[in-house]
Formats: sequence, structure tokens, C-alpha cells
Amino acid sequence: MATLIRPSLSLQRPKSLAAQLAKDLSDRIARGELKPGDKLPSEHEMVASYGVSRTVVREAVSSLKSAGLASARQGVGVFVLDASSIAPFRIDPEELDTVKEIISLLELRTSLESEAAALAAERRSAAQLERLRQALELMGRAVDTQQDGVDADFSFHQEIAQATNNRYFIELFAYLGMMAIPRSRIGMYKSDIAARNAYLKKVDLEHHAIFQAIAEKNAEAARLAMHRHLSNSRDRLKRASETASGLGTHKT
Repeated sequence: MATLIRPSLSLQRPKSLAAQLAKDLSDRIARGELKPGDKLPSEHEMVASYGVSRTVVREAVSSLKSAGLASARQGVGVFVLDASSIAPFRIDPEELDTVKEIISLLELRTSLESEAAALAAERRSAAQLERLRQALELMGRAVDTQQDGVDADFSFHQEIAQATNNRYFIELFAYLGMMAIPRSRIGMYKSDIAARNAYLKKVDLEHHAIFQAIAEKNAEAARLAMHRHLSNSRDRLKRASETASGLGTHKT
């Protein structure tokens, strides 16, 4: 019989470390300390100077990108934009404060990343497949060591975008940043390590199915595997939310 799990589901507060770092950087831009065209400090430099994790830095930088204040140049770094160049389409990370909004973003990702997986299967190089395999191994190690695996999860999806060899998929995923990983914004299973490990093992298995299809250059299988993975992620989030609200149960 399936075990009933009641996860701890908590929304991050608006003044999270990432939000504070994003505000500090945006204030520096507003004051002119960081001017249009200037390169932002590297991830390593910000981790050292602010005393925060790489995940916090990535989410803060993602916030700046979504606000139209910064833009990534592949292989070079992240640069400050002129305020007048704000893109018409944007996702404000601070608006992703409800399960409903995060599910909406997952639905957008499902349509986009399913096609990205198919293109990656058709176009990936041997070197790109190796980087994808390394990202998959990172996820496996996170599961084995009972880590949350957010960075590894993000890296896996980012490498798939890279393997499309389509700059727009690559730039869009860079724009989404850590917003793309639901549990980077919502604490799932914080008080239930066993439930979190079971959840991450399911994610890891789904990643393996995607990887296998891309390795075999089977575009349709890759498309279906990615669609299944993100649909499952949406459904798991819905069930976790309902359980935390006392409206349902979550089965492992």
C-alpha cells in the first residue's frame, strides 16, 4: 500500500536573500555605480563578497534579467542594460509567489522544453551529450547525498537548451534562470527528508529517460520524455499544494 506523505510546502518571503541581492545590484545600477555596458561581478565574486550561495546569486541575476536591467552574453558574462532597452515580455520572480503562478510557468516550459528536447536529440554533438551526461551525474550525486539538487536540475535543463544549437532557446532558458526550477522558489518536503528523497529519485529517473532519448537521437522519444517529466512536475506540485492545504494526499 502506498505511503501517505504530508509535505511541508512554504513560499519564500519577498525579502529572500536573492531578492535582497537583486535589490542591492539594481540600486547600484540606479545610482550609476554600474553603468549600461558594464559587466556584473562574476558568480564566484558575488558568492565571496556577499556571502551567499551560487543558487542565490543565480536567482538574483535572473531577477535583473527579467527586469530588463541585465543581459547574458554566452561565454562572456552578464552585462548591465540601458533602462530604455527593457523587453516587452518579462516574468517578475516576485510574482511567482503562489503555486498557481509557478504551475503556469511549468505549463509554458512544457511546451517549449518538449520541443527543445526533440531538437537536442536531432542536433546534439558528442561534446554536448557528454556535458549533458555530466549534469545527469550531478543530479544522481545530489540524490545519493540527500541534497536538494536544484543546481544539478537547472544544469541538466540548461544543457538541453544548449544542445538545440538555437540561440533563442538558449537565451530564453538563461532568462528564466532558477525560476525554471519550482523547488527553488517553493520549499517542498522541507520537514520530510524521506519524501524529498523519493521525489528527487523520481525526477532523476525522468531525467535519465530524457537523456537516453537524446543519446539515441530519437527526437520523438525525447519530446515525449520531456513532456512527461514536466507534466509530472506540475502534477506533483499540485498534489503537494493540496496536501499542505489539507485538501488531499500525496502518494509516493
